[in-house]
Amino acid sequence: MFESVLVANRGEIAVRVIRTLRRLGIRSVAVFSDADRDARHVLEADEALYLGATPARESYLNIERVLDACTRSGANAVHPGYGFLSENPSFADACVASGVVFIGPPSAAIRLMGDKIQAKIHVAASGVPVVPGRVEAGMTDDDLILAAEEIGFPVLVKPSAGGGGKGMQLVERGVDLAGALASARREGTASFGDDSLFIERFIERPRHIEVQVLADQFGAVVQLGERECSLQRRHQKVIEESPSPLIDDATRERLSAAAVAAARSVDYTGVGTVEFIVAATRPDEFFFIEMNTRLQVEHPVTEMVTGLDLVEQQLRVAAGEHLSDVVKAARIDGHSVEARIYAESPRRGFLPTSGRVLEVHEPAGDGVRIDSALLEGLEVASDYDPMLAKVVTWGRDRATALARLAQALDETVIFGVETNVGFLRRLVTNPDVVAGDLDTGLIEREVASLVATEPSMEMFALYALSWVSRLSSRGPMTDPWSALRGWRLGGRDEPLTLRVASAGGVTDVLNVSGPLDAANVTLNGAPPMVAGLGQRGDEAFITFNDEVHRAWYRVEGMTTWVRVGAETWSFVEEDDSTRTRRTASTSDDVRSPMPGTVVSVRASANHVVRAGDALVVVSAMKMEHVLVAPRDGTIDILVREGDSVVVDEVVARLVPLNASTEISS
Repeated sequence: MFESVLVANRGEIAVRVIRTLRRLGIRSVAVFSDADRDARHVLEADEALYLGATPARESYLNIERVLDACTRSGANAVHPGYGFLSENPSFADACVASGVVFIGPPSAAIRLMGDKIQAKIHVAASGVPVVPGRVEAGMTDDDLILAAEEIGFPVLVKPSAGGGGKGMQLVERGVDLAGALASARREGTASFGDDSLFIERFIERPRHIEVQVLADQFGAVVQLGERECSLQRRHQKVIEESPSPLIDDATRERLSAAAVAAARSVDYTGVGTVEFIVAATRPDEFFFIEMNTRLQVEHPVTEMVTGLDLVEQQLRVAAGEHLSDVVKAARIDGHSVEARIYAESPRRGFLPTSGRVLEVHEPAGDGVRIDSALLEGLEVASDYDPMLAKVVTWGRDRATALARLAQALDETVIFGVETNVGFLRRLVTNPDVVAGDLDTGLIEREVASLVATEPSMEMFALYALSWVSRLSSRGPMTDPWSALRGWRLGGRDEPLTLRVASAGGVTDVLNVSGPLDAANVTLNGAPPMVAGLGQRGDEAFITFNDEVHRAWYRVEGMTTWVRVGAETWSFVEEDDSTRTRRTASTSDDVRSPMPGTVVSVRASANHVVRAGDALVVVSAMKMEHVLVAPRDGTIDILVREGDSVVVDEVVARLVPLNASTEISS
């Protein structure tokens, strides 16, 4: 076994790999960029070495610097995690040339399976079923348009290189195809350095099923069960589980055999995943999508149901060991579900968010596992993938695993950065999800019911009571003499009026009166509700209309972070300066909805644009967002390509065509 392993990654996967290295007594070496100097993986490793500046191409994607870090640290192996260099065959070759073991499959397998076109052709020759489409190298836009007409709409346009849904475009009408091709090529180039595309039939109500495979260097290949990954948004997985509630035993056997055949066909070694698409209406019919030649984000659910540590198995295979009898005899026990926590704003179209993590509370208990990069004080920027953590649960059956996940999400608290935790809680309790009636379009169909677009009355009440009691850093001050206002001798409280900005530029007015344990709270003049604030040990609770809810809150300057159940909201106390800033903007200002980098300016300054015309493209956390003109007018562009922008920054300003000009003497 290796004495020292360098983890060529960051975030929660780096922390997770380091955990296994520590358990096995292997020295861990972390690497970091400027943005990650104080990151959790840096603090938990035995040694950490600086790679370079924040942009990934100058740090985590710089092969020369990663290998130099191996030399400086004395690491004799590299674990690439997922993303970054994990599926880069040139990196695998460079490791071998440098005498460093690459903990992953041979570069030939990475290269073949990394080319989605060649991969489909190759596995089809081995008898693995593939989705109907046109899968050829070097197709032009004209070739792709012709292929789409032959296949029939709807179609999926996919980059040949890479994976993870990056650049994938669903096209339902011929008129939209040209734009989709341009976007897919651009994202393919940005994410993988390759703009090659292919096209295939879109399977109606598709379900995404994948099989975990593991192979040693001596020809042994095993499958470790399937995972259901159908709950997706923009082709990115959100919830994964094992086993799939759709697949019966007969189909499971055929599916597993196809996955093993695909792995054998490329002389695969190590951990890999063979992905299939299955029509919800034809669960016995499956088609190969791709093979991921690395550890998957969702590998913990397989670990939970098999009892195996897949990172340990990667290390053992890379060190030249045979698959053990325990691995070969592994069987599925119970059910496991995983939820991915992202730094994103569901109420703003799931756009990436950023900020400093003020407070973290992660759940624990029977059947609960957390893979996390979170630390209090961590600066979450827009430079890398937005995933912060994963919450994983296990149960004897699916219902138990889902119930435990819902409870774990209720107990997951992250203040300072907006996340999708509340959305995830709604999703895992959605009736169709509970019933196992899934497909990759479910989230898009149900998004209105899954996203909280404004705070609940419980949120407003907790905010009002927390303001009155003026919080300490962790919970309410129980000493009334420490309160800034709102309490006096005799148990009667002075009425208080609050103006607060909560969402969408709306100012809400709150009135609160009465004692903290039974206050009357009024929102915008509506009939009052009775709410009370209490504490049991270290836990705070709000009683709202006689119902008790676990509550969390924190005051940070002008902002109060509030949480009831799995929902988190931030309220900004309004004074004259904040109101002035909020009223100064106009609807003719085009603002960036997320922090990021301007990658394209589509319009020229002082030119007339029409409503819906593309103006500026902002990229953050591997996602592009096109900002468009809200109406007809003359445009003034305020940014240039390469500029960094913050959330709500004005990037363009429109002068409507019918605007009058006021002349003063």
